[in-house]
Amino acid sequence: MAVLATYNVKGGVGKTATVVNLAHRAAVTGQAEGGRVLVFDLDPQGAASYYFRAAPKVRRGGKSLVQGKVDGRDAVTPTDFPGLDLIPSDFSFRNLDVVLDAAKDPGRSLERVVRPLTKRYDHVFLDCPPSISRLSENVFNAADALLVPIIPTTLSLRALDQLNGFLARRAAAGKSVRSPLVLPFFSMADRRKKLHRELIEDLCLAHPDILRSAVPSAIAVEQMGAHQAPVAAFDRRSPSVAAYAGLWDEVLVRLAASPGRPARSRARSRAQP
Repeated sequence: MAVLATYNVKGGVGKTATVVNLAHRAAVTGQAEGGRVLVFDLDPQGAASYYFRAAPKVRRGGKSLVQGKVDGRDAVTPTDFPGLDLIPSDFSFRNLDVVLDAAKDPGRSLERVVRPLTKRYDHVFLDCPPSISRLSENVFNAADALLVPIIPTTLSLRALDQLNGFLARRAAAGKSVRSPLVLPFFSMADRRKKLHRELIEDLCLAHPDILRSAVPSAIAVEQMGAHQAPVAAFDRRSPSVAAYAGLWDEVLVRLAASPGRPARSRARSRAQP
């Protein structure tokens, strides 16, 4: 079991495309073992829900879900892909920070929703809106790892530094908080651009924690909205399909090597093709 959140304080870096394509890859590779995958769309814009052809609506609203009045398992809807389910977005998610602030334990509300789901699913993906907020704090406590897409540009790398700095200050505060594994990777990379090539090469040397599988800037990724599907479902020849497959393999290796990882997750990771 692993809870994986795609997160970045900067928008427009490919978070939702990453969730949709990695979740689909995880479901495909896990079918032989009967594995199941869940995507939880926390972004009020509902892009992940749209890609999976789901109505952006949670029964009794996202507020009731986070408050524990609706069981997360009752909010799950199937997708068109075997082994892959979804908790769709809800427009009320735009007010989640207000709801979380009013909770008795404002930093743990999302964790209480997600943890029961991990008994049913091998991997739970959280698609997160770009911000550092009360919802972010909940994501950091609920997630085992943060998948952080970064475009090879100075501003995107600055956003990664801001995230790492925030997590370091949070850990140093001495509070009882979880420290998710941070897994940055290059997204929307265009190796035809000299700046992209140079930044990728230099930063991989300077930051060995950056995953080596870079997701290229590809037309097929832009066409996901028209097809309402992961890239592999409509264009298997796209270079982005191989990139997401390689990225998922790297994520599994990092998760398996992470201290404190549940034994079931390590065994499941080794079994993946």
